[in-house]
Amino acid sequence: MAISDIASYAHLSEEDVAEIGRRFAEIEKQHRDSLGQKDARYIRTLIRIQRTLEVTGRGLLMVPTAGMALNKLGLLPKSWKNTAHWGFKWAGISALGLAKILENLEIGHNTMHGQWDWMNDPEIHSATWEWDNSCPSSGWKHSHNFVHHKYTNVLGMDNDVGYGILRVTRDRRWKPSTLLQPVSNVVLASLFQWAVAFYDVELGRVFAGKKSWDEARSQLMEVLNKSGRQVIKDYVLFPAMAGPRYREVAFANMMANLARNLWAYAVIFCGHFPDDAETFTKEQYNTEDKSEWYLRQMLGSANFHGGLALSVLSGNLNYQIEHHLFPDMPSNRLAQISKQVQQICREYDLPYNTGSFPKQFFQVQRTLLKLSLPDRFLVADPDNAPEVRSEAAFKKYPQVEAELQSSSPQRKGLATGLRMLRRLRPGVREIVRAYTGRSTHTAARG
Repeated sequence: MAISDIASYAHLSEEDVAEIGRRFAEIEKQHRDSLGQKDARYIRTLIRIQRTLEVTGRGLLMVPTAGMALNKLGLLPKSWKNTAHWGFKWAGISALGLAKILENLEIGHNTMHGQWDWMNDPEIHSATWEWDNSCPSSGWKHSHNFVHHKYTNVLGMDNDVGYGILRVTRDRRWKPSTLLQPVSNVVLASLFQWAVAFYDVELGRVFAGKKSWDEARSQLMEVLNKSGRQVIKDYVLFPAMAGPRYREVAFANMMANLARNLWAYAVIFCGHFPDDAETFTKEQYNTEDKSEWYLRQMLGSANFHGGLALSVLSGNLNYQIEHHLFPDMPSNRLAQISKQVQQICREYDLPYNTGSFPKQFFQVQRTLLKLSLPDRFLVADPDNAPEVRSEAAFKKYPQVEAELQSSSPQRKGLATGLRMLRRLRPGVREIVRAYTGRSTHTAARG
């Protein structure tokens, strides 16, 4: 159900694949050679804004403490706590939540990718940056920068395919515990920074005997030390500064962290698990060259579109395709690069997976709900379903392959083929009939 021959699946010749790879390499060189002061100003300005938001947020959370003291002295009206007190608290939560989102996504994630190493600024450098997150930067750079970006969507190699918790493809075996996926999905989203923190430790592999405790122990201690500092900062130190409002400020920090966790989860999942985000076999990885690597990154990722604010708040990961093509390219360049990538897709009739944020998010959640059920309840062909495809689909539906091979003045490739395959999937009526016992499993039209 995953792709084992990306060139065949994409209906590209060896020459096509090589040319696409050459053009992607050319795009990267073009932008890397033109990096300069404008790009440096972008990241430095964002860091100033983020730090201002954090100081402002924590300051606003302290204002009600001073207000309570003034209230006891009779210098503020009794209505203080019910009006301004409430407003300062939630304004502080909002500012602090925004600061954490900016720091984690647009600043921390991208800095640790090495996007700003070319500036030779020791403060804004992948070797020195430590982000506001429970996960140590060293663990993140290994599990994300190395493992995920090297083995993107390769089954059995990229642990980000479901994060070892969620079933996001039929290639992962269903178990009775998978029925709880709707619950575990909410828990993962709410505690996302903690899931990320322990991710690289791989405790599951330790308990399964696939990783030694000696190897995991140092990683675990690093996580515990880092997460301990985060807990002290957010739930001990700053709340203690609020005096009698300790619990209120601790709650405010929890809400800011929750907002960051939910948003980071949404951005990352919308970039990897909407419909038509492809998965690949180890066979594909083992035989691919750099040009096929580019294709795997492009076909295995998805974008969502919106305005400038959405781009900044998502760390420009709404351009996930471009980010996976060029992981260490400064994020402010990705919008421009996306136009060049789309041009290549149009020329070779390749799909460019993008949609609105609500659309991509809905597709992700639909897939997670659907795959919580046993395979016998899944109606679409496992080689031609919204959440998974393989080159076998074209063999199963020879009329599609015949159409793609027919002579035409306009090139017909994968994008055209996928549109045709979608029309062959079961419709709502067929799905209803299947669930009511009046149709067979894997019913398809045409």
